[in-house]
Amino acid sequence: MKQITSFLMIALLSLSSCAQKNQVTKKKSKSPDELSKYQVAYFGSGCFWCVEAIYESVKGVVEVESGYSGGHVVNPSYEDVCTGTTGHAETVKIYYDSSIVSYDDLLKVFYESHDPTTLNKQGPDMGTQYRSAIFYQNDYEREHAKAYIKQLLDEKKFPTITTEVSRFTAFYKAEEYHQNFECRNPNNGYVKAVSQPRLEQFKIKAPEMLKEKK
Repeated sequence: MKQITSFLMIALLSLSSCAQKNQVTKKKSKSPDELSKYQVAYFGSGCFWCVEAIYESVKGVVEVESGYSGGHVVNPSYEDVCTGTTGHAETVKIYYDSSIVSYDDLLKVFYESHDPTTLNKQGPDMGTQYRSAIFYQNDYEREHAKAYIKQLLDEKKFPTITTEVSRFTAFYKAEEYHQNFECRNPNNGYVKAVSQPRLEQFKIKAPEMLKEKK
């Protein structure tokens, strides 16, 4: 992977932040009936462009949607969330086949693919909307999330973990141009400088979790 100088990184990020509205074709999604037979989980770990692409690469994950959770404003826009005043985190909704990938596996992906030690910050993105967050839907998910964090700390995998573990209340799907963004915009500056390297780092860390190439 080519080394990117600090100057080039700054230039790329200034030209192509996580808010750039590129022209994209509509994402081909499975129908609600098709998706209803799968389990669902909600995680936030920085820019959802990055997180969506990472979970899409995991075997057993059927579909991933980018959106907003954890806030107090109903149906916020991306611009609203970016102000940092709505309380939302950029979040992904993950549809997964629990016969192939477990909730604990998704927790492993979560912690193998971001830095949980940086409060309200992930890479170049800063603000509460980029916080590390697990939104649990039931006692099972809450207990497993808490136990996983304790295990990581006991094993000294991280000196501290800032992940917010909160009860899920609502998920608002993000605007269409955000969906499947990395795949459909491979030449976007932010994608090339941040999203793609983050995905490649995850693939190196957890090759056993990846879907087979077609």
